[in-house]
Amino acid sequence: MTARIIGTGSCLPEAIVTNDYLSTIMDTSDEWISSRTGIKERHLVKEETTASLSLEAGRRALAEAGVAPEELDMIIVGTLTGDYITPSTACEVQAGLGAVNAVAFDINAACAGFLFSLHTVNAYIQCGMCRTALLIGAETLSRIMDWGDRSTCVLFGDGAGAAVVQAQEGGLIAYDQGSDGEKGKYLACRNRTNNNPLVQTEKNYSYTQMDGQEVYKFAVTYVPNSIHKVLEKAGLQPEDIKYYLLHQANLRIIQAVAKRLKISLDRFPISLDHCGNVSAASVPILLDDVNRKGMLQKGDKIILSGFGGGLTWGTCLIEW
Repeated sequence: MTARIIGTGSCLPEAIVTNDYLSTIMDTSDEWISSRTGIKERHLVKEETTASLSLEAGRRALAEAGVAPEELDMIIVGTLTGDYITPSTACEVQAGLGAVNAVAFDINAACAGFLFSLHTVNAYIQCGMCRTALLIGAETLSRIMDWGDRSTCVLFGDGAGAAVVQAQEGGLIAYDQGSDGEKGKYLACRNRTNNNPLVQTEKNYSYTQMDGQEVYKFAVTYVPNSIHKVLEKAGLQPEDIKYYLLHQANLRIIQAVAKRLKISLDRFPISLDHCGNVSAASVPILLDDVNRKGMLQKGDKIILSGFGGGLTWGTCLIEW
């Protein structure tokens, strides 16, 4: 038995912020952003929270799967922007759903968070500790952006995506994941600094900082390599895969990965044009989009791959 996805869901904040709007509050333009990233707009929270987006995405996934909250053994949320340090977002989702039989916890692997969650629940399933789980990737990244830093803030958006997985034959076929902490500072956001009777500091809030060139070099090297490892484990070739659902960081990264795999860009669905980079939420949001458009048929083989802060990466091959 492995983890098989049986339902998906997603939830985006109501407010849409276009590149043209951003050009009215900072020195940028639609042409500058879209030509470099492929992003045209993104959704940003107003009243919504990481937990509220997660809860709605989870409800939609459960509804499609035909699974009641009481049937869940586990809830995992991949996020780096929980509303609280504690309780975890997953515990908030558990309470909101009434999933009284589920153990709940968060995973912070940044943009690879949903993939790490999927690999983790697969291990629980294979050792017999879990049968049915709800996995969510959710972020409210707009809260940790410096909206005066046009090179970074324009890339990111908010949202949540979810998947219900169940122990079944098929499902997850092969996976790869890893971390390179030596490069971690290329994409970072500092937590609270020391503040206690021995060390007095002023209240300050850190914002996300990114070395875009280094992150790009990391992605276009590690992601194709990770995909090749997964395909090799499964005894498949790149052309055997129907779709490649990659973390939606930047269109140029996706184009570079497609080129290195020698696969048509048509096999790489895109959501970043209207969602931006939603970190851990981008892969499940894209998966739900592809699923609800009827693009997937039973037995299709697809690749999911997330990569980013840490620096971390995770890739898996699944059978639909």
